[in-house]
Amino acid sequence: METQIVYGFASGQVANRFLNALKYWSVATVDAKLYGGANMVKVSYRFEGKGFDSTSSELDDLAASYDGKEVS
Repeated sequence: METQIVYGFASGQVANRFLNALKYWSVATVDAKLYGGANMVKVSYRFEGKGFDSTSSELDDLAASYDGKEVS
């Protein structure tokens, strides 16, 4: 199952920092890109449906470290 989450940030600069952090993120393989403007990032990843998936929680924590919040 593919999961998509959009995060909003205070500025495009902070959104790009979040994008760069995801390039080297070791928790899961994700696809991330700017979305709907310079200050939002759309993150997509695939969950196999087995067991508990902590990826979205880990993404929320990473975004929060950049003062970002889930908007969709």
